[in-house]
This record gives sequence, structure tokens and C-alpha cells, in this order.
Amino acid sequence: MDATAAQLIGAGLACLGMGLAAIGVGNIFGNYIGGAMRNPSAADAQFTRAIVGVAFAEALGLFAFVIGILLLFR
Repeated sequence: MDATAAQLIGAGLACLGMGLAAIGVGNIFGNYIGGAMRNPSAADAQFTRAIVGVAFAEALGLFAFVIGILLLFR
């Protein structure tokens, strides 16, 4: 295996984090909606926490994207 092939494989593996971040965002909002349906009076208080969780999940996805780009164009 040459260096270019290893570089492309590493970039592809690093970009898996973007798909996993999308799964994480879906999980966060799915659980938020499920909780809001069970207890609607607490939904407003938990919305901010859901948004913070989405921000963290998306940041990890963006970090994975940046690492993939750095590995690809290094």
C-alpha cells in the first residue's frame, strides 16, 4: 500500500464522524420530542439543553470534516 492510498483511507475514516454527528443530532431531538410529549410543561426548560447538545454534536462533525480535509490535502 502506498502513501496516497493510506492517506485516502485515513481521510475517509475521519469523515465517518460527520455521519455519526448526524445520527447524534437525530438522537438528541428524538429524545427531546419524546420527553416533550410526555411532559409538555417541562419542554421549554429543556429546549436550551437540546440546542447545546446539537451544537456539541455538530462541532464534533465539523472537527471530523476538518481532520479529513487536512489528511486529504496534506
